[in-house]
Amino acid sequence: MTNATVEELFRVLDDTAIIIQNALEMSYLEAVYETGENLFQKEVLQKDELSAEAVLNLEERYGSIQLDEFAKEDIRKSYQLALLKGMKHGIQVNHQMTPDSIGFILGYLVDKAFSGAKQIRLLDPACGTGNLIATIVNQLEGKLELDATGVDVDDLLISLAYVGADLERLPINLLHQDGLGNLLVDPVDVVVSDLPVGYYPNDTRAAEFELHREDGHSFAHYLFIEQGMRYTKAGGYLFFLVPSAMFGTADFAKVDRFIKKHGHIQGIIQLPETLFASESARKSILILQKAADNVVPPKEVLLANLPNLNEPKATANVLAKIENWFNENK
Repeated sequence: MTNATVEELFRVLDDTAIIIQNALEMSYLEAVYETGENLFQKEVLQKDELSAEAVLNLEERYGSIQLDEFAKEDIRKSYQLALLKGMKHGIQVNHQMTPDSIGFILGYLVDKAFSGAKQIRLLDPACGTGNLIATIVNQLEGKLELDATGVDVDDLLISLAYVGADLERLPINLLHQDGLGNLLVDPVDVVVSDLPVGYYPNDTRAAEFELHREDGHSFAHYLFIEQGMRYTKAGGYLFFLVPSAMFGTADFAKVDRFIKKHGHIQGIIQLPETLFASESARKSILILQKAADNVVPPKEVLLANLPNLNEPKATANVLAKIENWFNENK
């Protein structure tokens, strides 16, 4: 499929979302959910609420494409463009989608950590619109079968994730609940998540975590690290996207002790500065492994600083270093 095809599908999503947005006086993102449902169900589900002219316009635009002719990854990219357009208007920072380049790096790391495996269970306890899970599932298709589950507390975001999974024909399990609650999830082989950064408002629930703060609200991203450990099988991996500045804070000492109690830090990969609006917004990938009888700490923690991803030679050198590390420490 070509970029023109991705653009064509985006235009259909965008045009029809605008029709629904204006007619039903809702946000653009809500309209993207509605039009996505229409595309998947192959009918205009809002007929009783729309004028005959609007219904006709929608049917004409939907009829201009055949969804089953698109590759899964092209559908994901088209849907992502519509979501990105909607997220430009006042959405919270923690609701922003993980950039594709970071999603591909995380998919690469999962692939290396589980080389030789045929099937694994994956969990993202803060999946948002599900774009990160979809990126990884599509990237590893044909290499590794993923039984993937995403959880999110935001009803609009999880609804958008549902529609995205349906449109892309991806068998992802999605749960609408607090990712820090008691999850209806069996233990998984790997946890991958772009962690929400900030304070967790439910102090009563936070008190059930080792990483809660004695005074004031606890940090949600620290609690998610503990939650990930809870739902990971012994010997399983965790890949978290975290603020790079986190490692230099006094609070992180408690997190470090927790990790050493329950597992090991396998690596920290600092992402390119060019991917973020400022140095303070820069993030890193924290790689953990849960303790198990047959798991020993790595001979050397993987420390890598990814260069600008537009520099292929420098990027290839760092990826080779990462691959060698996995080969030596598995």
